[in-house]
Amino acid sequence: MRGQRSLLLGPARLCLRLLLLLGYRRRCPPLLRGLVQRWRYGKVCLRSLLHNSFAGSDTAVDAAFEPIYWLVDNVIRWCGVVFVVLVIVLTSSIVAIAYLCILPLILQTYSVPRLCWHFFYSHWNLILIVFHYYQAITTPPGYPPPGRNDITTVSICKKCINPKPARTHHCSICNSRMLVLIGRIGTDISRSLATVTEPVSLPHRCVLKMDHHCPWLNNCVGHYNHRYFFSFCFFMTLGCVYCSYGSWDLFREAYAAIETYHQTPPPTFSFRERVTHKSLVYLWFLCSSVALALGALTVWHAVLISRGETSIERHINKKERRRLQAKGRVFRNHYNYGCLDNWKVFLGVDTGRHWLTRVLLPSSHLPHGNGMSWDPPPWVTAHSASVMAV
Repeated sequence: MRGQRSLLLGPARLCLRLLLLLGYRRRCPPLLRGLVQRWRYGKVCLRSLLHNSFAGSDTAVDAAFEPIYWLVDNVIRWCGVVFVVLVIVLTSSIVAIAYLCILPLILQTYSVPRLCWHFFYSHWNLILIVFHYYQAITTPPGYPPPGRNDITTVSICKKCINPKPARTHHCSICNSRMLVLIGRIGTDISRSLATVTEPVSLPHRCVLKMDHHCPWLNNCVGHYNHRYFFSFCFFMTLGCVYCSYGSWDLFREAYAAIETYHQTPPPTFSFRERVTHKSLVYLWFLCSSVALALGALTVWHAVLISRGETSIERHINKKERRRLQAKGRVFRNHYNYGCLDNWKVFLGVDTGRHWLTRVLLPSSHLPHGNGMSWDPPPWVTAHSASVMAV
């Protein structure tokens, strides 16, 4: 049996050795050199998986799914730009329909007080939607400062191999979009990166208080833009409910008119009237569907905020709760200050007037803390020390 295997494997090994010898020569075709390099790279990867004492089934699965992870990360990264453009186009189309189609109709039927209420509420809601969406897109979520050793950390990130503060997580989708201006610094690293001031891609970095990566924002939701993200979802939901409920009667009339288009004899609708009918149907269906989907997402994040958790911490705390429950212990979230205080910390409400100036009006105030240490504000009631989610 061994003799047969040696007879079969002998020529194969001889061919591989010939390929390796040819790969070192400069006159070797580029295609052959590429095949040889890929073969050597695959052999090294296989040996690292089989001959590493720290390797296991998880390492093998991660290595096998690495091409899929890369594909998903790059697809989401490029789709983020498309999604942002889609949000802007759809929102602009609803606003255009409201001005061109709905406004001429309600000017003829609504009373002056009712018109004034709709005017102020609709524009207030629109301003808050545009403000919070712009801030959520352009505001960086926050990153741990590089080169500092005085930061309280809880672990080391296995992807960027840097100290990781509490509530900090790595986002592989944001890696290639983090740029910084690096000038002339008297260190060997900076001289090797750039000799003049130019944009250079940063190494992998973690995100402070990372909640998730949102493709609709093309940005990570973290410590400094979490409030903008939630406020955009909340006010967009309010706007969609307002448009859907307010245009219900107009939608029914427009839909009934469209049903008569194919009658004999056909109705005498002008081109403008037909466009108005179809635009009203489009507005109602779009706003109703977005209100349902985005409303469910908003409620989910509201529940997480009330608990003092992020989307990632919810899964971590769930596992930790089960682990401690099996030992007969009770898990307590270190960042849960109570429902009302959680909302005050999240929205940055220090005094009573801040509910108006910082919540109901556009405000670009910074959140509490620096995203690395999580001491509660002085006005938060004392809470018991508990297990910390990492």
